[in-house]
Amino acid sequence: MTAYSAGSAAAGAAWPVTLDVPLAWGEMDAFGHINNAVYFRWFESARMSYFERLGWPELQRASGIGPILHSTQARFRLPLVWPDTVSVATRVSAVGDDRFTMLYEIRSRSLGAVAAEGSGLVVA
Repeated sequence: MTAYSAGSAAAGAAWPVTLDVPLAWGEMDAFGHINNAVYFRWFESARMSYFERLGWPELQRASGIGPILHSTQARFRLPLVWPDTVSVATRVSAVGDDRFTMLYEIRSRSLGAVAAEGSGLVVA
């Protein structure tokens, strides 16, 4: 998995953190596509890379306060199959007093299209 800061995963949308993730053959299920649970692991990896970029791990160690994932959801648009590489992008879309919403986008390199979108509500 390669982390990098990219300008956009989709035209016109700024995604400050994007990960390139090669699909593993073992992530496919009995239906011959990547299992839905894997997408949530990719969301988590992108979210943690975002937090790392902000310096949150050091703040958490010093204060004992860290982010809590309240809820998450995904909309699956296209099935993914091995071999492929996906770009998993994340950004913050809304900030409240004690919470913020993160958006995710998973884009297939071989299909050249968005395979899934999602969001997560993070609370303090």
